[in-house]
Amino acid sequence: MCAMKREEAEALIQEVLEVYPEKARKDRAKHLTVNDPNVEQAKKCLVSNRKSVPGVMTIRGCAYAGSKGVVWGPIKDMIHISHGPVGCGQYSRAGRRNYYTGHTGVNTFGTMNFTSDFQEKDIVFGGDKKLEKMIDEMETLFPLNKGISIQSECPVGLIGDDIESVAKKKTKETDKPVVALRCEGFRGVSQSLGHHIANDAIRDSVLPRRDDDHSFESTPYDVALTGDYNIGGDAWASRILLEEMGLRVIAQWSGDGTISELELAPKAKVNLLHCYRSMNYLARHMEEKYGLPWMEYNFFGPTKIAESLRKIADLFDDKIKEGAERVIEKYQSEMDAVIAKYRPRLEGRKVMLYVGGLRPRHVIGAYEDLGMEIVGAGYEFAHNDDYDRTIKEMGDATLLYDDVTGYELEEFVKRVRPDLVGSGIKEKYIFQKMGIPFRQMHSWDYSGPYHGYDGFAIFARDMDMTLNNPCWDKLQAPWKKVA
Repeated sequence: MCAMKREEAEALIQEVLEVYPEKARKDRAKHLTVNDPNVEQAKKCLVSNRKSVPGVMTIRGCAYAGSKGVVWGPIKDMIHISHGPVGCGQYSRAGRRNYYTGHTGVNTFGTMNFTSDFQEKDIVFGGDKKLEKMIDEMETLFPLNKGISIQSECPVGLIGDDIESVAKKKTKETDKPVVALRCEGFRGVSQSLGHHIANDAIRDSVLPRRDDDHSFESTPYDVALTGDYNIGGDAWASRILLEEMGLRVIAQWSGDGTISELELAPKAKVNLLHCYRSMNYLARHMEEKYGLPWMEYNFFGPTKIAESLRKIADLFDDKIKEGAERVIEKYQSEMDAVIAKYRPRLEGRKVMLYVGGLRPRHVIGAYEDLGMEIVGAGYEFAHNDDYDRTIKEMGDATLLYDDVTGYELEEFVKRVRPDLVGSGIKEKYIFQKMGIPFRQMHSWDYSGPYHGYDGFAIFARDMDMTLNNPCWDKLQAPWKKVA
């Protein structure tokens, strides 16, 4: 199906909204729009970062997910306590596939679940003493840990436990950073507040630790790689390119990262930011306090990779500019071969995206390199500045949807009839049962990396494997079935 005309897309939105009561319909109408690339600010056509309407089955996560699951959890040499009932810690353990090197249980702890396992008695009498005992036990069992974060779950905030005093006491006793985070799931409207809480904790408890330490020997080519969580090895694929062009990565946040790297980041010459939504707060703080400039980059697909490498190189001297061109040239023939192989099989296919972080805009270029077209995109927890960046990447009259409900997304897919849907695990099996090819774009459907030149070859293979899988011939989408 060709992309809809503007009038058709606007009519579709109104048709989908008709099912709601008047109040809910007015609220949801603010979060759905038809893209206009000429609009300078998304707030003129779309509302975001607002509370979800109760009962509409939002796909969002919570503040705990944003702090523990996204920002702090991948820091590999720290122990991250899920302070509360066991479920939150278990659900968030290793699900995002934040790859790391090291010996798990010895000097790295990323895939382990540390929980205070709240019971009814802890709700009644409080969990501070239990938390203290837990930290003491962890220091005995895992002495090589470099610090501890306390990630609060909902009950902790409801009963008013004083986790800050516990953290302060244990920091003094262990001579390691023990950081308390008030990231209870009920805070805020989505996981986005969890990112902000996590950023603030790093700002206050981690970055100042080396402010007066001048022993680090810097070079003119030091960069910090932030906002990359190494899902499926993404950060490794990105780091290779930066080092090949002559830069030195002195800090990698937070996938395969260490607390020492967090502390070193302000000593870089440039901060390279991948996931703007989850790390822009720290990027701005380091710019204000340390004078560290930052830029957002995109390593999805050869077109955007080359564009980003050149923008990064422009911040340095001719040596790095020449290095960037050398890297682009090195991989050009390989990328041409990948596109020659897969583009004829994917050309003209329509894609709808609904993901978090940066993906709804960053992956557009990779799909376009394969001749595919994005006909709809939206974010789970975006702010208006995310949509400001997105409307320029999207085509005219394509659908934009913020915090889309399960019902809305299904109805849009039924009417737009994309060849591929890219979203999360909660949506995956719904659309597959409808006979629609689907990729889980939060953690690359257990594949990856998708970043960098190496990642694009895997990305192209995965899209082809999904779309051209013979299994879809055995299924019929609901609108294709004979009544």
